[in-house]
Amino acid sequence: MNKLKRWGLSSLGVLVLSMFFACTGGGKSSQEVESQDSTQMENSPEVEVRASPKMTAEGKAGEVSVVVNYGAPSVKGRTIWGGLEAYGKVWRTGANEATTIAFSDTVEVAGKQVPAGTYALFTIPTEGEWTVILNSVANQWGAYDYDAAKDVLRFNVQPSMENELVEVLQFTVTSAADNTAEVTLMWEKMKLSFPVKAL
Repeated sequence: MNKLKRWGLSSLGVLVLSMFFACTGGGKSSQEVESQDSTQMENSPEVEVRASPKMTAEGKAGEVSVVVNYGAPSVKGRTIWGGLEAYGKVWRTGANEATTIAFSDTVEVAGKQVPAGTYALFTIPTEGEWTVILNSVANQWGAYDYDAAKDVLRFNVQPSMENELVEVLQFTVTSAADNTAEVTLMWEKMKLSFPVKAL
């Protein structure tokens, strides 16, 4: 009987100690536990970084906001025009998702009114004039599902070839006179611009 009592008291002691250590983090201070958790977070896998990062260019045509969202690829010593980006084919005008252009109010582009909204911005590179396309399906990957029937506007622009190489594709939106903004694309040595006018 005494043995049973001693065994019961011993088991009770182990149980109490187990509960104590569980509540105190195994004898570690709260600072030590927090430090361990922090270290585990720091050592966790990082979110994958895109080779062509997402970028935004924004400006105003009068009081109308003009915002371009795009993936920015790099030249990396490659032949871009007529090489990586084939002539005569619809291009996403960037990398990853299709580039988009958004207007906070109705604007005029290439002499045509374009309602407020967000549009996919495609281009067709050639050795001469390029075709610029605003397409109503803004949310799409690349130009794989491009549908010309969804085009809101098409117009031609003559790009220029500059002396200085632009390694990372870049858009700018620059406010100008008469309630206009100049949307400019630069990559490698090519530069293409078109105006957007507030109505």
